[in-house]
Amino acid sequence: MSNIDPASVIFESDLTFRVWKYGIGHSQLLLRSASDESEGEGVDILFEGVAAMRLAMRYEALQLRSVDEEEFREVFDSSGVDEKWRDSFVIVRLSSRSGEGYVQCARITAERRHVQSGSGRDPDGLRDLLWSLSP
Repeated sequence: MSNIDPASVIFESDLTFRVWKYGIGHSQLLLRSASDESEGEGVDILFEGVAAMRLAMRYEALQLRSVDEEEFREVFDSSGVDEKWRDSFVIVRLSSRSGEGYVQCARITAERRHVQSGSGRDPDGLRDLLWSLSP
C-alpha cells in the first residue's frame, strides 16, 4: 500500500474486516470487524444500493480510497448501470494487507458497535456514526 496517494484515502482502520452479509433484495453489503475484547463491539461498514463489487473475504488494515475518473468509468461501464444514474453512485477501492476490491454503491456508512449492559451480542445495540459518504 506504499504507492497509494494519501489524499485518496477516505477511511481507514487497523482492524480486520470480514464480509459479513450481502442482501440482494436491498442491495446491501456489510463488512464487519470485531474488537479484540468482544464480537459484539467493533466497526460495521454498510454499503447500500450496491450495483457492483469485487471483494476479498477479509481485509486486514482496511483503507477505502476514492478512485480517479478512469477507474470510475471502467467500473461503472462494467456494472451495466444506465448512464443516467452515474451521479447516483460512488465507487471506492478497498485496499488492505490481505486483499483488494471495489464497491459501486449509493451510500457508505461506518459505525462503531457497542455492547449494551446485559445485551450480550445484541446487533442492534448502541452505535456511533464514524463516517458516511454518498454522491
